[in-house]
Amino acid sequence: MAKALRLTPLQIACRWGVPVVSTLACIFLVAPILVFLPLSVNSGSFFHFPLDGLSLRWYDDLFSSPFWIRSLFNSLIVGLFATALSLVLGVPAAFGIWSGDFQGKGLLLSLLISPMMVPVIITGVAVYYASAPFHLNNTYLGLILSHTAIAVPFVIVTVSASLSGFNPDYLRAGASLGARPPLVFRRITLPLIFPGVISGALFAFSASFDDVVIALFMAGPEQRTLPRQMLAASVDGFRLTITAAASVMVAVSIVLMLVIQLIQRRSRRLATTADA
Repeated sequence: MAKALRLTPLQIACRWGVPVVSTLACIFLVAPILVFLPLSVNSGSFFHFPLDGLSLRWYDDLFSSPFWIRSLFNSLIVGLFATALSLVLGVPAAFGIWSGDFQGKGLLLSLLISPMMVPVIITGVAVYYASAPFHLNNTYLGLILSHTAIAVPFVIVTVSASLSGFNPDYLRAGASLGARPPLVFRRITLPLIFPGVISGALFAFSASFDDVVIALFMAGPEQRTLPRQMLAASVDGFRLTITAAASVMVAVSIVLMLVIQLIQRRSRRLATTADA
């Protein structure tokens, strides 16, 4: 009690104000997203509260309609291939920048992660005109390559963060035992930075799975992704199937975030064990 009485008004305001403001900020950010969850089980056909009743009719419409199923399948396939390609490009790029000693390293890193900072509409227009001479528009390959362009920076950032705590003496120890650089990377470096690689893969998949702007430019009717289908459905005539699709996307995002949290927690435990 004596300690509480010695607190200044500013300290009291910080003690109680920070949790309150943080809670309000979380509600402000999450509430619009959570609106879709109850609407997805509404038995009525209109976007309003209170609900007319509870029903899974919109989920049945989502998973029984060939248009929605195809769009979900396209999102998964394009996301998986874009993620795999972003790992093939991003992991060596991050390792090369980390291990290299040359002028302009910071500039090169800034260029590689620039798609994260450039407005996505600019990226969409750029990839559209860059793909047109090669006839990649309205093709799966063109959409995968376009999504790879926005996914690679996430891999580079997360892998670079993992490499920032990597001890280069491990590389010299492997080389002193006669191992070539590819073997050292595969047997020593990659296992130690593997949590960062997986985190980068999850972020890359999320970037591809949630994209709608690039899909507007690059996807034809056969390559229409789930976000693209949701946009088209909202324009053609609003149906609450969109809320079911949105709930599925929210569920996928939550699962990805939980997996990332588990991987980061495991990575911290491994780092603590290694330091000990």
